Amino acid sequence: MPLMQALSLRHSTREFSTRKIPDQVLGDLLWAAYGVNRANGDRTAPSWRHIIVIDVYAAMEDGLWLYDPTRHALVAHPAGDIRARTGQQDFPARAPLNLVYVAHGQRMSELAPENRKLFCSVDTAFIGQNVYLYCASVGLATVFRGAVDYPMLARAMRLPEEQFVTFAQTVGYPKGS
Repeated sequence: MPLMQALSLRHSTREFSTRKIPDQVLGDLLWAAYGVNRANGDRTAPSWRHIIVIDVYAAMEDGLWLYDPTRHALVAHPAGDIRARTGQQDFPARAPLNLVYVAHGQRMSELAPENRKLFCSVDTAFIGQNVYLYCASVGLATVFRGAVDYPMLARAMRLPEEQFVTFAQTVGYPKGS
């Protein structure tokens, strides 16, 4: 699909079908979000000074998975089905996929600690926009969310203290499809 068409179709949705996302579509979505697209390891989304600080987690009915872009694979994370904990609304619990963006702010050692969350949030927003455009191009629905109980979600994900959740993004087929 041409970029201009994907941009015209891009929108937020908060009503999702429970229909599972096929593995190939999920793989393509994760690659579009933050996959490796160059031999030097750079990604489909820009990052501050080429410092990779964001991890993308996929919260699904069958558990929580960390996307490993270098292997283009999902790695099981021992947290179980935490979809309901990824947001403060009702729909994340029923949607087939919630992406959770987790930052390693300490990797931005050149920045003052109070600026790291801002820069990590910007990097996350680039990834989220890639997800929006991919979803528009294949008929998936999505919404980028900040209505998250961040400390509770970090505990549910068993994140180390130096990592923090920046945002979450729900993905699925539109309700009724």
